[in-house]
Amino acid sequence: MSNKEAAIKFLETCALQSPVEAFAKYTNPNFKHHNQYFKGDAKSLMDAMVAADKEAPNKSFRVKQVFETGDRIALYSHVVKEKMEIAVVHMLRFENGKVSEMWDVGQIMEKDSPNENGMF
Repeated sequence: MSNKEAAIKFLETCALQSPVEAFAKYTNPNFKHHNQYFKGDAKSLMDAMVAADKEAPNKSFRVKQVFETGDRIALYSHVVKEKMEIAVVHMLRFENGKVSEMWDVGQIMEKDSPNENGMF
């Protein structure tokens, strides 16, 4: 499986199936992340994803674009949970075919945005 395919599978599995399964299958033991709201280790982020899944189990997640440069993959995605839509960029660094590092940024999609081009 290519890094690009693994990145998509990792995020889809986290969002739509099981964060625990996703972390076990797609991340390296030295995984770290840069989300400012949680400690930088895999368990803290995985636990937060499990809790978020319990709070909003009927969310949708769809990758819109993927960019690859060397060991880095960036994914631009659309997340819908309850009445909120979010545009999210995940940036992943791979080592030996597994995710070793992750950054993410998100923006709530306003329903009354004046931009006629939309987020995607």
